[in-house]
Amino acid sequence: MLDVHSFVDARIYKNDQEVIQDALRFLVRGRPDLRVRLAIHRYQIEEVSLAKAASLAGVSWAQMKDILVAHGIQPRLGPETLEDAEQEVNALREYFETAR
Repeated sequence: MLDVHSFVDARIYKNDQEVIQDALRFLVRGRPDLRVRLAIHRYQIEEVSLAKAASLAGVSWAQMKDILVAHGIQPRLGPETLEDAEQEVNALREYFETAR
């Protein structure tokens, strides 16, 4: 049976946290549905912006809006603060840079 400590003991990773982070990265790459569910959760609970939720889910802003509506969640449109607006701009930049 594999465990986190085996990877550290074999000097494949420096510590347990690196193993866990890498495993989570591969999990969400292989399961896009989990990325979407996590983005929905963070949108609702942590109140990340729509653009940030879209970036987390790996979908466009318009697709994320449609996903939220399909889950019975009314999208919050437009930033409420300057900080929110900056986060949306940064999330959109990140999305378009990775889409290239």
